[in-house]
Amino acid sequence: MFERFKVFLEELTGSTARIDKDDPRVAVIGLCFQVMEADGAVRASERRKMRELIKSHYKLDDAALNALVAAGETAESEAIDFYRFTSEIKRHLSEEQRVELVGMLWEIVYADGKRSEMEDHAIWRIADLLGVSGRDRLLKRQEAAAKIDLEEESEAQQES
Repeated sequence: MFERFKVFLEELTGSTARIDKDDPRVAVIGLCFQVMEADGAVRASERRKMRELIKSHYKLDDAALNALVAAGETAESEAIDFYRFTSEIKRHLSEEQRVELVGMLWEIVYADGKRSEMEDHAIWRIADLLGVSGRDRLLKRQEAAAKIDLEEESEAQQES
């Protein structure tokens, strides 16, 4: 009954950006939140990076992005482990897309300028469950770290 009331209110306010809980994008965002929380703190820089990557990758407008992020955050709060999300993702994404997802997770980790042992462990576990090789996982980590170094170098040049 509560769900019908919620739908009714969304229709009244014109909020049609409803996201199905089985949408694989919800699983992707759920994993993003799990990685962000791995070190005990979700930083604003990590959240901004996740939103930027998701918006760009799925070509979303702000309303759709907000709805998707809210659905992913809710799903993550209800999840007890990585498997719920990785099994869903594995059914919907190709091997190449799963490798790219691991790269995206590394970019989120490095958004605050550093990575923790807990974040390393979380991505190692997620990559393993997604069937992403250790080699590909490490290559994506190196790419994300190099991208951060280039961004910092570019910012330093702009400031001088």
